Amino acid sequence: MKKKVIGFVHTHWDREWYREFEVFRMRLLRVFDNILELLKSDKLPSFYFDGHTAALEDYLEMRPEKTDAVKKFISDKRLFIGPFYCLIDEFLTDEKVIRKNLEIGLKYAREMGCEDFLGYFADTFGHTPNTIPLLKEYGINTAIVWRGCGDIPSEFTWGGVNEDNKNKSSINCINLVRGYFNDYISSRMDIDKKAECIKKELDKIAEHSGDVLLMPIGGDHLGVHSDIMQIVDDVNQRLEDYEIQLGSIFDYIELVKNNFSQFEYRGELRDNSKTFTLQGSYSSRLDLKRLNIETSHLLDKADRLRQYFKHETSKYERVIDYAYKFLLQNQAHDSIYGCSLDDVHREDIVRYKKIQQIANTVIDEIRFKNKISDTEIINLGEKYRGTVEFSTSQKLDGFQLIDTQMGFEKELLTDTLRVPVTEDYCELYTYIANVDIDKNKKMTLIPEAETTDVFVSDKCIGNSKIFLSIENDKIKIGNYEMKFIDYIDKGDSYNEGPDENDSGKIGKLIGSKVLYEGTIRSALQFQIDIGDILNVIAELDTQADMINFKIDWVNTYTNHNLQVLFDTEEKIYKTYSEDTNQIITREFDPDYDIRKNLPKTRGLEAFNNTAPMQRGVWANGIGIVTEGLTQYEVSGVNLGISLLRSTDILSNPKNPARTTPAGPPIALNDLKQLGENSARFSVFLGDSGALGAMIQQIYNYII
Repeated sequence: MKKKVIGFVHTHWDREWYREFEVFRMRLLRVFDNILELLKSDKLPSFYFDGHTAALEDYLEMRPEKTDAVKKFISDKRLFIGPFYCLIDEFLTDEKVIRKNLEIGLKYAREMGCEDFLGYFADTFGHTPNTIPLLKEYGINTAIVWRGCGDIPSEFTWGGVNEDNKNKSSINCINLVRGYFNDYISSRMDIDKKAECIKKELDKIAEHSGDVLLMPIGGDHLGVHSDIMQIVDDVNQRLEDYEIQLGSIFDYIELVKNNFSQFEYRGELRDNSKTFTLQGSYSSRLDLKRLNIETSHLLDKADRLRQYFKHETSKYERVIDYAYKFLLQNQAHDSIYGCSLDDVHREDIVRYKKIQQIANTVIDEIRFKNKISDTEIINLGEKYRGTVEFSTSQKLDGFQLIDTQMGFEKELLTDTLRVPVTEDYCELYTYIANVDIDKNKKMTLIPEAETTDVFVSDKCIGNSKIFLSIENDKIKIGNYEMKFIDYIDKGDSYNEGPDENDSGKIGKLIGSKVLYEGTIRSALQFQIDIGDILNVIAELDTQADMINFKIDWVNTYTNHNLQVLFDTEEKIYKTYSEDTNQIITREFDPDYDIRKNLPKTRGLEAFNNTAPMQRGVWANGIGIVTEGLTQYEVSGVNLGISLLRSTDILSNPKNPARTTPAGPPIALNDLKQLGENSARFSVFLGDSGALGAMIQQIYNYII
């Protein structure tokens, strides 16, 4: 008896990747015009539009006359859209933005008449179980995944694990064993060859499936063959073990609904033994990652502020959603990974700037309209104790001055009855102050007595809680040595490409001095020679639990991977890091060395000891909270944080860590990250339970 195969016709639509957005949109018009004609003429039973609504919105913006036809096909369950607005990466996106993604996508999809949804993660580079409760919160109980699944069967139950190993929420999940890309039916080969290739694919899917198989028909930016139904009939005549039936993913789910409970998997899906997970993307174009974290947090602050003043909520709701759409477009997986053309990422940077302009304007307008003075602050987050910065045109006593610049007062810039003139250009002073403020409270900053526990010299900086010292050219935070190391990188935007004979170049300390000393904050500056000169500033506040680092340098060469390394003195077997605003646990083999395990056979990707993080990681008593540094690595006793990964090609066909291309071999100048670079992170000592609190301390919600 032949096994039933549900073939779902789809296209995977990256809004931008190896072509710019508008170029791909022109292609989208051709592709989807044809799909609508095939649906209209009944030459195509149904079509799956890649799990997001952004592509359809992009299409209808240019083809508004097609709206009624699209709605009709959706209501007839022949066209499926949503639930997401945009297909984002799961590890680099915070919980609120994923919620916004679902809210915006579901609202549009339902307005268009769609009622059937599943979490579609066919091409993200691994999967976090922390998305599961978010999907279920919006009534979505089934998901599709591919990369990172190893030998997991086609249907399984997927869930997370609490720190105490008790079960968290679970979801029915489909593993696209052979991936979403299958264009054999639309290929130009003759029918016998098509049938032969399709049989080989189905044989491999069958190894992980029961009596019903799911076969995607389509791929990246691909249209649909006009004779697809006839081609399927012709292929079926040549298949002895299978019968392909064109249908929807939801047809398949109904047929296999009793199979999901037969296999359960808990935890994240990052196994690259069967599929590439392309982990080097988490350290590619770190300037974009920094902008993403910074912008996400700023937009969230603006959104919280308009909700704090309830009478402002409706006024700014549409504006905030407009900005979130820009943010989600930048978090499309190829965009946020840094795996696209230079021009694509230049557009991303413009979008980030637009979002920041909107968020800052919302904040300034609300402060002005509600008569909040320069010396008043509002805490929109949890209880906060630490320092805050504020700017004013007033000269004040009792606060520590940290910067002076020329500019216009924000109140003037938001006043619709005035226009700033030359005479309004004035000095603006930035101060810092200590505060202790409860959640959702407003307070006026009060000057404090000049007492401090911070001390600084040319060789040390510390307070009553944490201490950095420089001795014998070694930099130590407590007992942990901090050093800088640079590795050869023959990789690309997807994967690091280590040299098997490279042990890394350790940076040399070439001087240190007191940068400034204050009652609230002091700073020590030192320089590291690692080929380029790293200018490092260590700042410490009174009573603070962590030291804040600012590093600026000019990168003058390419094909290298720069890290800051923390020697924990004991082998690292476990880390705690942030993922979707939750702290997760990962286990490592500290003795594993990727340079000794580079693949020699085509089709393989080297396993590595790197992992993505959102804003922080902890191991063996030391924690690092970062501002847009989104990858860490475990090596023996060392915890490394990537500061810069400079390569020069989208996908290097000779990457030593990946023996098959992951994209076209396009040369990219901006990927080199030449010129000015910067990195920001903070270091604390203590137990893993402090990581969440330290992240909250850095990413506070003071306005």
